[in-house]
Amino acid sequence: MTTAHSRLLSPLSLRGETMRNRIVFGAHTANMAEDGLPGPRYRDYLRERALGGAGLIVAEPVPAHRTGVLTRGNFRAEDDSIIPAFRQVTEAVRAEGAVIVQQIYHIGAHGDSDLSFHPHWSPSGRPSYHDADGSHAMTEAEILTLLDAHAAAARRAKDAGFQGVEVWAAYNSLIDQFWLPWSNRRDDQWGGSLDNRTRFSRLLIDRIRRDCGESFIIGLAISHDAAYPVTLQAEALCEIIALHDATGHVDYVTCGAGSYLDFGRIIPPFTEPDQLTVPIAAQLKSVVKHARITAEAGIRTPDIGEQVIASGAADLVSIVRGQIADPHLARKTTLGQADRVRPCLSCNQMCWGRRSRDYWISCLINPSAGREWEWGGDRFTPAPRPRHVLVVGGGPAGLEAARAAAERGHRVTLAEAQPQLGGQFRLAGLQPRRAQILDLIAWYERELARLGVDLRLNALLDDSDVRAVGADHVILATGSLPDETGFQRWLPELETLPGIARGQVWSAEAVMRREVKPGKDVIVYDEGGHWKGVGTAWHLAESGHRVTIVTPDAHVGRDLVRTAADGYARSRLARLGVRFRPESAIAEWLGNGAGARVVSLLDRSETVIPASALILATTNHAFDPLSGALSDLAPRLIGDAAAPRLAPFAFHEGRRIARTL
Repeated sequence: MTTAHSRLLSPLSLRGETMRNRIVFGAHTANMAEDGLPGPRYRDYLRERALGGAGLIVAEPVPAHRTGVLTRGNFRAEDDSIIPAFRQVTEAVRAEGAVIVQQIYHIGAHGDSDLSFHPHWSPSGRPSYHDADGSHAMTEAEILTLLDAHAAAARRAKDAGFQGVEVWAAYNSLIDQFWLPWSNRRDDQWGGSLDNRTRFSRLLIDRIRRDCGESFIIGLAISHDAAYPVTLQAEALCEIIALHDATGHVDYVTCGAGSYLDFGRIIPPFTEPDQLTVPIAAQLKSVVKHARITAEAGIRTPDIGEQVIASGAADLVSIVRGQIADPHLARKTTLGQADRVRPCLSCNQMCWGRRSRDYWISCLINPSAGREWEWGGDRFTPAPRPRHVLVVGGGPAGLEAARAAAERGHRVTLAEAQPQLGGQFRLAGLQPRRAQILDLIAWYERELARLGVDLRLNALLDDSDVRAVGADHVILATGSLPDETGFQRWLPELETLPGIARGQVWSAEAVMRREVKPGKDVIVYDEGGHWKGVGTAWHLAESGHRVTIVTPDAHVGRDLVRTAADGYARSRLARLGVRFRPESAIAEWLGNGAGARVVSLLDRSETVIPASALILATTNHAFDPLSGALSDLAPRLIGDAAAPRLAPFAFHEGRRIARTL
């Protein structure tokens, strides 16, 4: 055990089950069910985190009842067929030394009719915040039905080999809806007083303890949302938890942030500060006598986890995205190698971002996430015959290809034309609040040095230079370049932006490289709806420019919806005085400070917006100056050099290619 993280790595016992450390891989929807059952993808996803040293793993929530289903990729509700399927998961996880429990959930008013084809059951029939539906106010008989369903789900979990369950009362779910006077308008024994509003959850936990025994762990998942006065504020939340703790049945309480009303904080992107729930965790810890307290939300690294435990604010820390990014976070920390942990970016792009689009989750910087069953985890099989590998280009694709090839035992040379690694990904790290990208690039620099990669910076290679290296395998990761024509996808009849020759039209990349001085009034034309345009506009506005964002999308930051960061981004831009012109395009750049003719895509009306510069955040084109001249060497073309896309696909291709060498 390293002294730097001694408290984080200290064991903790619950109901006779000893966790080897205080690191929790908390519950989250991985969307990996196959016909409603866990298969090899989900089994090996959890097993990898157990192998990586996590102390406690909380498996994806299982819906207790058909009226509370939210996600297509969830497991079957009210179905004993999940028992043998989950037994394969629990046996695999427990064999690697982790304690495993299962979360049980019911979303209450916020179900998904497209999935359930059933009214959503809730305490008082309040509206859904998942969609525009209303919900069904339960009769007392239906409330008792849900109590039976939760208890049955707990019994199934025990039969499947789980060592406990976590009852979900977070984010304005069914139980939270009972607790809140705002959503519980009942005047019977299930509403009104605090005793009545907590009756459902207390009876439920009593049933689980009775049915599953004294050795069965029972956790309670809650969240704190102070953004709206109708939600449970800290004092009221502490009172409810103290009431449940007094029974002695609740073994731990895990506290997240946000709710359906403050959705962006449920899985906080990098726009939110670290340690969001540590203050409320400390308050909860002060009122409980039996339960242990888990802090989550914004605890990304072992150092943050150690700080939280050492401060006494919590007994455990839930590091979910950090262990998606690096499933061996706990093991590396135990070995005194915390600096080798691949740092999560809090980008939400492939975890929450894929889940929000109903795919199984993965990770932008760890492409093995979700592919453990086919790739053998976040680990590498030694190459049967080590060779010399040349990687040209040090952006995301090249970095991962070089690292993964070196991990497999190949001798690797990495040539990068710029004086620094990272490519355009480094430019993204220069945008506001995105410095975690620079931390990741620094991690790559350390790993490449550790692996003995021959790193050559300021090395712009031509085809003769590549041949002179004499490598056995050549990987081309030369990236992409901004489009210089000003082509706009939603004005397809214009191959070139009218007026672009008048000058003062620049790419977002040129702005972030600080190659231009765009003047006071700037138009940012954003055709991607993600951070390339939004982050550049934010950077310009913080630098004192008056910015107008023009986008063909219905709202600014369209693609950021998948990461739950769009609301924060628009709010921040608005506070900085940025003006929005959605559903519009640039009809003509007028130049000479006159600005641009902006056309509405709705009614084709035009407006002139004065500006001294036009910044384009549009689709790049591949930069591949080498593959044609090197065709006899059969070079592998990866990342943006093959087709410009977002960063996760570059990391994925780098790992995938290296695995084949």
